[in-house]
Amino acid sequence: MDVRTYDFIVVGAGSAGSAVASRLSENPEHTVLLLEAGASDDKLEIRIPAAFSKMFRSALDWNYDTEPQPQLNDRRIYWPRGKMLGGTSSINAMMWIRGFPEDFDQWAEVAGASWSWESLLPYFLEVEKVQDASDAETGTEGAISVEAQRSPRSSTAVFLEAAREIGLKVVPANGRVHDGVSRTMVSQHRGARFSAADGYLKPARRRRNLTVQTGSHATRVLFDGTRAVGVEYVRDGVSTSARADREVILCGGSINTPQLLMLSGIGDRDELTVHGIPVIAHSPEVGKNLKDHLVSGLIIDAHDDTLFAAERFGQLAKYLLARRGMLTSNVAEAYGYVKSDPSLSLPDIELIFAPVAFIDQGLATHDAHGLTIGAILSQPHSSGTVSLSSANPLDKPVIDPRYLTDPEGRDRAALMTGLGVCEDLIATEAIGRISGRRFIRPENSDGMTRPERDALAINEYAHTLYHPVGTARMGTDAASVVDENLLVRGVEGLRVADASVMPTLIHGHTNAAAIVIGERVADLIGQAALV
Repeated sequence: MDVRTYDFIVVGAGSAGSAVASRLSENPEHTVLLLEAGASDDKLEIRIPAAFSKMFRSALDWNYDTEPQPQLNDRRIYWPRGKMLGGTSSINAMMWIRGFPEDFDQWAEVAGASWSWESLLPYFLEVEKVQDASDAETGTEGAISVEAQRSPRSSTAVFLEAAREIGLKVVPANGRVHDGVSRTMVSQHRGARFSAADGYLKPARRRRNLTVQTGSHATRVLFDGTRAVGVEYVRDGVSTSARADREVILCGGSINTPQLLMLSGIGDRDELTVHGIPVIAHSPEVGKNLKDHLVSGLIIDAHDDTLFAAERFGQLAKYLLARRGMLTSNVAEAYGYVKSDPSLSLPDIELIFAPVAFIDQGLATHDAHGLTIGAILSQPHSSGTVSLSSANPLDKPVIDPRYLTDPEGRDRAALMTGLGVCEDLIATEAIGRISGRRFIRPENSDGMTRPERDALAINEYAHTLYHPVGTARMGTDAASVVDENLLVRGVEGLRVADASVMPTLIHGHTNAAAIVIGERVADLIGQAALV
């Protein structure tokens, strides 16, 4: 079989990969191959915002589980990741939360000034097309449609009122004021999900110089000496390969990218040797520095006007005919930031509100109205690892986030404080108008003290908020996996562009920032071509 050759091979059609492949193919002289392990994104549930959890544990999900977490009663935590065009931007809750400017200035401290907020703002403007935007720091003509919710529940307005009651401000989403609560802006267009595939690949696929291959699971980067020259992948059960004349760009995300690097011989030499993998470059931090947002919620009863009835036929008809109603909800309709310690310069806890009983990451249902008010550990001190389970590229890697394992116990203390704020919100007069304050989760906890209930909520129900980062971190230091241009250290012709390069976990949700990384890498490659 002839091996086809392209200028660039992009591995992974998720948030960053869609942007990279689209931007590179804008130059008609570039030939670009985009490999995606999953399928196309034409399933109806992808379009319907409130249906995102219907894709969990499906063929459109990588369907990962962590190692048992000692600080969470030895539970394995389910980690969904999108396995289709658009990647996790096709399976997420569509919350468009960019992060604080200070987050990106922190990146600049370790990876150079080009990663500062000031330097990245032009890329955010290229990414965003925000409804009714009126300030200079918000994009209006970008690739991704960001809109206000079309049919939010009335209980979401009550949550914002409850926040005011306990002294929190209601502030604009993605503004310069961090402390406070906001209605969620969503990556949607006219009530339907708008993924990175919608914003980048659909316009780009008409270009003859872009080849998009679904069902193509990358298994190894191919090298000539230390230069990346192609990618081996499995399609329809057959192993094949493609060549790259210029560069290979890995965009698989914080789990699949370090796995592919290690399978290709880039990682800690001792760990690679255990699995019989020849070492191309000794890079001990591959798969290390894993950080993630951990969330724990309190779920209470509600009188009415929640998403409880979202799956009834009338709501589906309303959605299909007018793109309105409960099914347009992203579920997490409001959020905010607070400090667990007043002396902190920035908030370290995110609050989140859903007008529904969101149980077991949406995989379980409740037979009545409910409300979920949760706290997210926005700036964890604990970190974990992604490692190989074997040299078989089709085996799942070992994911160990090591939640709440920091020696000083700061993470657990901060999350407990955050749940205390959730308790304060539940106790407000505003929430009392729409709820009897009976606890659905933790179960049978109505008679417990607040600390008892909150500890139970963490130990038994805390789970990922789906934002793993850091496993191929960037930096100017020699130990970093990639340099400030996202070139993999120790080899040539290989870059990484996804959330794995984030050296620190941002306060925001990672989709927008991952797309920005994709935009920036495409720009870096274009600049290199001019040299």
